[in-house]
Amino acid sequence: MSLDRIDIAILDCLQKDGRMSNATLAEKVGLSQSACSRRLDILEKTGVIRGYHARLSNKMLGHPVTVIVNISLSGQADKQLREFEAAVRRCPNVLVCYLMSGEYDYLLRIAAKDLEDYERIHKFWLSAMPHVTKINSSFALREVADRTGLGVETALIEIAGG
Repeated sequence: MSLDRIDIAILDCLQKDGRMSNATLAEKVGLSQSACSRRLDILEKTGVIRGYHARLSNKMLGHPVTVIVNISLSGQADKQLREFEAAVRRCPNVLVCYLMSGEYDYLLRIAAKDLEDYERIHKFWLSAMPHVTKINSSFALREVADRTGLGVETALIEIAGG
């Protein structure tokens, strides 16, 4: 899907305030409410907008420790990847999981209550996942940036040809 400046403006507004009413959004981007609603519907149906979510604080929910975990598997056969990925989806502490190129097969972001909680996650979840041969854990000291997606400024630059 090709995005124009109005689509980008809609996305920019919604990234800042996903609870914004259609009337307010339409006013901010210079459209009628019906035209804004149609564009929003297209952005949702094409998958540009994947959903609307509340951003929760892991710290305030009692999980202030963020662990970045690199995982190596015994192989990369489709069956091994599917079995590992199914196990990852069952672990409630895994917030994000990526299949990677490079030295490790997967990168995970995990939320834990404290070091003892991470030890439990490591022992009973990660180590027990199928085909795992190596686990490398790093603890985040602080969060520097946490974006929900590609900045719309980047998309504007690409549209303008820069």
